[in-house]
Amino acid sequence: MTRFLTRGALVLAAATVLFPFLAILSAALQPPSTLSPGLAWPSSPHWENFATAWTTAGFGSLLSSSAIVAFGVVPIALVMATLAGYGLAMCTLRIKGPLFALLMLGLALPFEAIVIPLYYDMRSADLLNSHWAMILPLIGAFMPFGVFWMRAHFESLPRELVEAAEMDGASHWRTLVSVLLPTARPALTTLGLLNFMWAWNHFLLALILIQDPAKRTAPAGLGKFVQQFGKNIPLLSAGTIIVITPIVLLYLFFQRHFIKGILQGAVK
Repeated sequence: MTRFLTRGALVLAAATVLFPFLAILSAALQPPSTLSPGLAWPSSPHWENFATAWTTAGFGSLLSSSAIVAFGVVPIALVMATLAGYGLAMCTLRIKGPLFALLMLGLALPFEAIVIPLYYDMRSADLLNSHWAMILPLIGAFMPFGVFWMRAHFESLPRELVEAAEMDGASHWRTLVSVLLPTARPALTTLGLLNFMWAWNHFLLALILIQDPAKRTAPAGLGKFVQQFGKNIPLLSAGTIIVITPIVLLYLFFQRHFIKGILQGAVK
């Protein structure tokens, strides 16, 4: 009975996730004049809607800009979060507690409260309408969660690992790189995927800080696309699928590491 309920819950959870994807795919394949496609699968799928959406919105340039931002954010954020998490977990510092509490305040800071100051800061630094206008703020915005995540990982490791490395004369850098980082691959993969997804999907900063259409990211471009083709539901659905496809493929490729990292974090 318990096994039946578990399988039923898993099937229900899978259906809850898959149903929106099938609904939006069905809508994307409807004739362009369809105003309310519903959930019916089209008798003659219009795959050309994807080509029309791609060329009309210029998704090639939009996806390239999103990739530049995401790949610019992820490696720097991972390195900084790893170093800060290691320092807060393993080093002896009197201000570790207050410093960690100060970092955690960033988790409660909404982007709406900082976007206007950021706009003027980026304008004074002559970084508006550049990819750095998004990369630099997003690195800072992702640091609180990244430090929390990596600190929890390093604290979960046996202290004997660090003590054995110290007895062998290893420095902090050697201990981190040669002893601790090889154990952190699932945690780093999960954090990297989360950072990539958040950077890829970020809309508000892209809308405010990048006005140049040539540098616009995919979510911001999709927002403009909605304004332009608000009544063409199949075309909008096709554009939405184009924007989310890289994230879905990335998750499917790294899903084992992602789930392993999440499970490790859940049992700490």
